Amino acid sequence: MHIWLRRLLVVASLAVLAWLIVASQQSAFIAKVYAVIATATFIAYAIDKAAAQSNRWRIPESTLHAFALVGGWPGALLAQTLLRHKSVKREFRLIFWITVAINLLVLGWLVSR
Repeated sequence: MHIWLRRLLVVASLAVLAWLIVASQQSAFIAKVYAVIATATFIAYAIDKAAAQSNRWRIPESTLHAFALVGGWPGALLAQTLLRHKSVKREFRLIFWITVAINLLVLGWLVSR
């Protein structure tokens, strides 16, 4: 994926998340939930990166995707950028962006109810 497209996806996704949080009746609660899940996701990526570097047991990719799906994708984006982890593997990134889209669609649906 070209770097400009990745940056566009990051900015657009974060903008949509911010808009959905602001539009929500429970904006403070949603922001706190996303912050907690994003932090846990970042930690999971950091643990997986350390395990990869020392040839230890790894966190399954399905678990990392599940974290992203339930709202941890901002933490995953931060980890992919700062830790340079899971930022190259094409199939992983494709599934990751699908989880981001699903998460934002579900949040949008919940906010609109």
